[in-house]
Amino acid sequence: MELEPLYKIKVTCAYCQNEFSTSRVRPSLKRSIRTDTDFCGYYRDENPDYYVVRVCPSCGFASTENSNDRLTERQRREFEQNISNRLVKRSYGGARTWEHALETYKLALLCAQTIGEKERIIASLLHHIAWLYRYREDHEQEQRFLKHALSSYIKVFENEGISGNDARLMYLIGELNRRIGAYNEAVKWFSKVINDKKIIDASMIRACREQWALLREEMLSKGEELTEEITG
Repeated sequence: MELEPLYKIKVTCAYCQNEFSTSRVRPSLKRSIRTDTDFCGYYRDENPDYYVVRVCPSCGFASTENSNDRLTERQRREFEQNISNRLVKRSYGGARTWEHALETYKLALLCAQTIGEKERIIASLLHHIAWLYRYREDHEQEQRFLKHALSSYIKVFENEGISGNDARLMYLIGELNRRIGAYNEAVKWFSKVINDKKIIDASMIRACREQWALLREEMLSKGEELTEEITG
């Protein structure tokens, strides 16, 4: 008998402590076709990114598995006053369309911004929303959310300081700058990864070198002046 691509997991809501079911894509049935240079994935069947956000059907609180398990009193108050009282509750526990996925991400973003969630989570939600618009080839909205995600990732970098995991973050900041056309900024971030002797993440160093070369070609094809960093 063929396995269904989705399975249910139980989640406890961080706001109302209600236990509810939400769907995930079976790891064995994640059929990846390709991945973009900013880690946006494309899948043959169900897209696992559609199911990242968990939405409580009782109170409407939306979060991801990286969010806090419980809210502080202040966070509870913020959610109740600003979202819960005016939200139309609905269940997203089953299969999700693109429209459902977009609704869950925007709700999660609203919740995260309202309660003052970690900046890294907000950045990831903004980036995922940009991917959703990319799937639909909505370039204007994709660019809009890439710019928001970029701003948020830079805050993460500034607030969390240098750590062993920063190569991927620095690469992402460079790549999102490239995608919005801020080429000189992109070069600066790629250069940081390539030239920082403390960074030993070989895959990210290689990715930065590849995007640096791609950037050079893009600038030449558009007749843009190459800075010293680009030609160096």
